[in-house]
Amino acid sequence: MLAALVIFSGLLLPAAAQMSSQQGDSRTAGPEALEVRRAGDLYREGNLDEALRRLRGFVIRNPHSPWREQAYLYLSRIFHDRNSCDEALLYLDRLEQESDADMAELVRGSCLVQAGRYAQALEHLLPLRESDLEGSDRALLLGRIGQARAALGQPLQALVSLNQAAELDKYPERWLGEAHRTLRDADNPVLEEASFMLRGRAVGQDADLQLAQRAADANQNDRALSLLSRIMADPTPFPYRDQARSLLARIDGGSTVSRNALGVVLPLSGRYESFGELVRRGMDLALELHHQGGDSSPRLIYRDSGVDAARASDAVATLAGAEGVMAVAGPLTGEASRSAALQAQRLGVPLVSLSPRAGLPEVGDFVFRNSLTNEQQARTLAGYAVEDLNLYRFAILAPEEGQGRELADLFAAQVEQKGGRVVTRQDYPPDLTDFRVQIKRLLGQDPNAPAPQARGEKPSPPPFDALLIPDYAEMIGLIAPQLAYYDLTDVQLLGINGWNSPQLLERAGRFVEGAIFVDGFFADSPDPIVREFVSLYRETYGDEPSILEAQAFDTAGLLLYLLGRPDVANREDLRRALASLRNYPGVTGNLFVDDLGEIRRELFLIHVEQGAFIQIDRERNRALPMPLDF
Repeated sequence: MLAALVIFSGLLLPAAAQMSSQQGDSRTAGPEALEVRRAGDLYREGNLDEALRRLRGFVIRNPHSPWREQAYLYLSRIFHDRNSCDEALLYLDRLEQESDADMAELVRGSCLVQAGRYAQALEHLLPLRESDLEGSDRALLLGRIGQARAALGQPLQALVSLNQAAELDKYPERWLGEAHRTLRDADNPVLEEASFMLRGRAVGQDADLQLAQRAADANQNDRALSLLSRIMADPTPFPYRDQARSLLARIDGGSTVSRNALGVVLPLSGRYESFGELVRRGMDLALELHHQGGDSSPRLIYRDSGVDAARASDAVATLAGAEGVMAVAGPLTGEASRSAALQAQRLGVPLVSLSPRAGLPEVGDFVFRNSLTNEQQARTLAGYAVEDLNLYRFAILAPEEGQGRELADLFAAQVEQKGGRVVTRQDYPPDLTDFRVQIKRLLGQDPNAPAPQARGEKPSPPPFDALLIPDYAEMIGLIAPQLAYYDLTDVQLLGINGWNSPQLLERAGRFVEGAIFVDGFFADSPDPIVREFVSLYRETYGDEPSILEAQAFDTAGLLLYLLGRPDVANREDLRRALASLRNYPGVTGNLFVDDLGEIRRELFLIHVEQGAFIQIDRERNRALPMPLDF
């Protein structure tokens, strides 16, 4: 009842404010006007008792006031909000017809619906569809029309009105609840029509849920799964989604889903084949370790996505259907990952993507992601530079291509959020080899003028404390020596995971001494878990692992760990377990899942010190950045 009072108070407030302003414009704002307006303010603030007391006193003391009718209308609303419609109607009957007729008719019609006088209510409410009512007032109008039509045996018309009311109202649950009750009592032809008419809307999803429930009760599981897959593929907010998940889990529990099977979709042919094979190595290694622990039942089922998005989607469908896997990992590439994520959400099978493509976890609650993203790199690097190193003025030198631009933009935004600022930025073509123009512009110099040292002048200090270059080691080998040539030495160099390569030391050498960069994996980390993984990988494959194998190892490891939990019996259980994952000890860090489905960890910060890469312990701050000394 309390919730209902709050909601109904909110429904009529905008109109109350509108009426007050209209009447205030047409009359002199004397003491009577101020008294009614103050009562109106109390009503809008939710202080119904005090508003009621003042308004009753006003109409008794001022029986002939021109503000009496506004007081009556406020009184009718207060009693309406309190579900005392008999009293609300008494005050409405005292109003003259020309005074705020639309609002009076809305309150009257709403009260008649609550009194069960549905046909009479529609006589007052239907003409108001052409009125100027907006927002929550129009939501109340449409909702009451929907309730009346449902009671009068017009379910389709009722559902359309209730859906419109829910889309307009700040508190849609009330009208969605009315629609839910209407759908629950409707016959199948009405449900089919509502599903078609309101596809992509919450009421349409509810119609699909009712049809799925009836199909499941009739042992028509294929039909039920098809409807539930459509619900899961639609991200529209839907208050009965948990019921859909529970029904899906119930059907899954009686189907051919194998509790010990995990699917993997990777590019095992085509131009990305080599990357797919590296990921496969990491996953196979995780499975081998799991088997050594005594549980030999889990298995990985691989499917090739190539470079084709449709092929990736088909692979997910095959793994979820014919193979009956509990979850899917992969793919790697952007379009394939997007297609696979949509299919997984549609089928209600958990998927852990390995692609950094933006927007994947947003596809739905069955989609997760374990991959180093540009956003994660920018956040970690900016946080360390500002919060640990106390740097506040930044410059950016970025390549004119997708990842470089995105990293530069994300880093600038993160720096600003933390109280710093990017004072200058220069972009360059990806194939550039002479960076004179960009460097001189960073320094605020004329690119065509001789350098200060060439004129026998001492160079001015740079107008920034740190320089981010979001590019790869090969390009840094070209850029870093040119920074030194133009005396850009007294700044902190910052880099991305593309710097984590032996080429950086080979090509840039002493010119990157003291630089700091970020990565999602560091093979030379002193962390015991990382050291054991690297040692095992070397013994197995005779090679050094990269971030691809590390992320794959963690992804397979955490899925195998969750499958072994006694509370994970079906796909819905696994989805919930993934969503609540906290502090899983991976080789890429302690993993946890955020509210969106992103698998996060504290990234590795790496310092170039005496010609070697040293991991920074952020808590102890063991490796402090050193000024560049050429």
